[in-house]
Amino acid sequence: MSRIGRMPIPIPSGVTVDIGRGNQVTVKGPKGEISRTLSSEMTIELEDEMLVVKRPTDQRRHRAFHGLTRALLANMVTGVSEGYRKELQIVGVGYRAVQRDEGLVLSLGFSHPVEIHPPEGITFTVTSRDGRDFTVEGIDKELVGKVAAEIRALRKPEPYKGKGVRYADEHVRRKAGKAGKVM
Repeated sequence: MSRIGRMPIPIPSGVTVDIGRGNQVTVKGPKGEISRTLSSEMTIELEDEMLVVKRPTDQRRHRAFHGLTRALLANMVTGVSEGYRKELQIVGVGYRAVQRDEGLVLSLGFSHPVEIHPPEGITFTVTSRDGRDFTVEGIDKELVGKVAAEIRALRKPEPYKGKGVRYADEHVRRKAGKAGKVM
């Protein structure tokens, strides 16, 4: 059995799960609603306020989908009850983020400011007064990570001075600069 796949998913109070035809799962909670069609080969059951995922056989394909299906369901339940967030930092002289409407305007050393409009379900919040720290929040773990990665890709942290956009918990390995002339 899959170690991840066999673990039941507890459903917190205030969260409802609807399992439709073809494993179309809809999870509703205090933060919002999220739907996803999961593998129709897996059996998803609701037992005693717990979601349980079962697989039909021990084939390699079914073993792989067993853990994946359970992880996707757990992420959906956590997303609608607690939500997900990625914290990012901007390092560099003159680099900053400004919140405009629901989007962000980033000054990253380019000749123009970079405007980012959030997709549906994503919110940006500038958390520091100097515009160096901001967060990406939402209920869909995959979408939050994707948007944060796209923002980071605009100006990745470089190894010499560490300038750029990085995750708050990211450690940037620094390189030594030029050594200079040795006599």
